[in-house]
Amino acid sequence: MSLPSIILNELAKIEPSAEFTGRLGGRVESSSGKVYFVKLGTSDEAEQYLGEADSLKAINTGAPGLAPRVFATGTFENGRPFFISEYKDIRNLTEKSAVLLAKRLATEMHSYKSQDGFGFEVPTYCGATRMKNGWYDSWEKCYSEMIGDLLENLKKRGRYEKLCAKGKSITKDVIPKLLGPLQIEPVILHGDLWSGNVGVDSATGEPVIFDPSSFFGHNEADLAIARIFGGFSASFFAEYHKHLPKTKPESQYELRGHLYELFHYLNHTVIFEGGGYEFNALRKMDILIDGV
Repeated sequence: MSLPSIILNELAKIEPSAEFTGRLGGRVESSSGKVYFVKLGTSDEAEQYLGEADSLKAINTGAPGLAPRVFATGTFENGRPFFISEYKDIRNLTEKSAVLLAKRLATEMHSYKSQDGFGFEVPTYCGATRMKNGWYDSWEKCYSEMIGDLLENLKKRGRYEKLCAKGKSITKDVIPKLLGPLQIEPVILHGDLWSGNVGVDSATGEPVIFDPSSFFGHNEADLAIARIFGGFSASFFAEYHKHLPKTKPESQYELRGHLYELFHYLNHTVIFEGGGYEFNALRKMDILIDGV
């Protein structure tokens, strides 16, 4: 399938004298030898494309080269969004590259702070779930809103009464007690940092992260889904906290981890309609309610 003229016009703005071959949703090579990732969406994906692009830009500001560089993004007159970035041939994360990733997260990305507070400037998508975002003056308010939105989504479906009832205790009691006292600054997060969204750039051997759902929040929240789905060894977490120690009070580190994992279990319940994710969300809620 040849590239649409509207996409070729955008590529020509990046390399005016080049010719381009390739396919949408994959590898596009220019006559100069440069390689791009190009995709063209439907009109109802415009918000999703913008959120991904702004997330990648923020990550690259904090940690240059850790995520694919975005060259162009926007929406055509017909409402269809487009996205042009670096193309990276990505392989599975190795233990050595995972340790380097941990260091870069701790010393670079999770050191890039927002001047606007906690949250993000545009909506993003964590999987299929729309995160409305916005700005908040405290992490407690931001995270409570994130959890509350997921619970509201589940409530509208009319079959998660127990989960939503316990969820009220999480937003009213647990979050204020665990997050309210924290002395932290908002740093850029990937937002969906599981093993399927990380890898190694085959050209450089360097770690790379992609498919973000970014926001500015507590750095520890970015480690949650990595613990849930695995793919990261103990050396990854040890290296991370060697450079960025656990937030005080350290005695509540594990409880905060359960709270941050709860977000992903709730989100997966929203996406996949219950199953084991609902059970694990309830289990996390019980641990948290008993723990505080």
